[in-house]
Amino acid sequence: MRISKIKITNFRSIKEAEILPTGFNVFVGQNNHGKTNFFEAIDWFFTGPKKGEGLEKIRFGRSGDAEIAVEIEFTEALDGAEKMKNEGNKTKIKQALGENDTVSVRRSSLDPKKRTISIGGVELEKAPTGFDNALNDFLPTFQYVSTQINPLDVAKYGKNTPIANMLSGVLSAILEKDPTYAAFKEQFDKLFTAPGSLVRVELNELSKQVKVYLEKQFPDCLEVAFEVSQPVFEDLLKNFETSIDDGVYTSADEKGDGMQRALMLAIIQTYADFRRENEETSKFFLFFIDEGELHLHPTAQRKLKNALLELSRGGDQIFLNTHSSVLISDETEGQTIFKVEKIKSETSIVPVKEDEKRYIVYELLGGSPADLLLPRNFLIVEGKSEYEFLSRVIARFYVDKPKVQIIYAEGNHERQRQTMEGINKVYVPLFANPVYRDKLIILCDTPSAEAATSFETFKSTYPALTSNGQLIVNPLPSLEEYYPSPWKKTDVEVKAMDADKNAKLLLAREVGSGITQAQFETDMPIVFQALQDCWSKAY
Repeated sequence: MRISKIKITNFRSIKEAEILPTGFNVFVGQNNHGKTNFFEAIDWFFTGPKKGEGLEKIRFGRSGDAEIAVEIEFTEALDGAEKMKNEGNKTKIKQALGENDTVSVRRSSLDPKKRTISIGGVELEKAPTGFDNALNDFLPTFQYVSTQINPLDVAKYGKNTPIANMLSGVLSAILEKDPTYAAFKEQFDKLFTAPGSLVRVELNELSKQVKVYLEKQFPDCLEVAFEVSQPVFEDLLKNFETSIDDGVYTSADEKGDGMQRALMLAIIQTYADFRRENEETSKFFLFFIDEGELHLHPTAQRKLKNALLELSRGGDQIFLNTHSSVLISDETEGQTIFKVEKIKSETSIVPVKEDEKRYIVYELLGGSPADLLLPRNFLIVEGKSEYEFLSRVIARFYVDKPKVQIIYAEGNHERQRQTMEGINKVYVPLFANPVYRDKLIILCDTPSAEAATSFETFKSTYPALTSNGQLIVNPLPSLEEYYPSPWKKTDVEVKAMDADKNAKLLLAREVGSGITQAQFETDMPIVFQALQDCWSKAY
């Protein structure tokens, strides 16, 4: 059984998001853009409200009474029910499913302690007794690896930790059949519980003395007894310790952060294998790993990804959020990359198309054009508005054209708009590269009075750009003034948009998604010409 759809409403910075996950899902974005909020929403769905955490703390905007909801759709439900080992739970689930292979489960702030279930688009109004337990048994096992978890907590031998459950399950069955362990328990009884043992006699004497003093306060006290129970295996686990030999044999807590986090992930992966092979369950796991690259060298990051890919091929689903380009650069079958971005305090989560991935890598690596993996050509534009607009136009109308990497030079910012600093900063590394020097195209706006001198200096420094037709100039001072109606803005309106750094981006996305091909080619001929030149010069 697998997750086929996730819908989140009004959870923290996520006002509304809907995604269609695959087997291996990577969420990328800048800090504080909502990646962890997405994971926390799934955690809330599976585990319910945290003690002492009011709904106002997780509600979008932290005000009002809007319903918070997380709804997850699962497919292959019949197979999931068939794999259940508890016959009572299996019967309840199979009766509810009927012939339906898809089920939706929802947790809402209207009744956050309960989850509702819909089958065939119809909500199950009255669940039979014990259905909650059956539902928990039915759903895949949720394993959330938060950045707030101490890696060594996973490796501790305390109650209900992954390693304790794993060792307990493996060794308990062996010990119960082992004659040496049986002899140990017999000797324990002789030492602590047999009436004639010296230990038992001394314990009885001490208990009688305690009873004398206790009777003075509670006359009704008849007896005090010190009893010693046989140690259960879980108690013995407290004396276990994990050690690692990586050239220096020491306990795990003496190793570095990278080794400790790798150990934690290795234990969780092994625990998943163990559960399927040895316990009364064969259901799949859902791994949600927050910042999987944390403390790991790039080589170790790639090895982690390969290990997680193996789990996904075996049926588990992986959800990984990251700042690392290493975890998204390789093309992998069954992998989906989602871009997480926050604008005006609202998080959006959208799948990344293949032609957009180079831009994601470029941004995560800090903006060096050398990090882009040899596109057919480059188009340098002034700001992110141009990127947002053109990337949508290309994706809608020109997918058959040569792949072009659009690089924006932060020209939306006042400091760089007043000079050619932004364009120059991006162009210089490519100018030094003979592969693209005579190929790339630069699209910029007509310079303002403040930038005119800088613009002329730039042209005189690189005269080949003009002679080769590689410098295309928008006849107007801004992209917003060059849009066709109904999106076209005046100079005054453009200046007013400067007060909101996201206004131009939102407009660019709107125009890029709404403009027709005929409008673009007819009403924005200079921008269209820049694309045509870029394609004609492409490798």
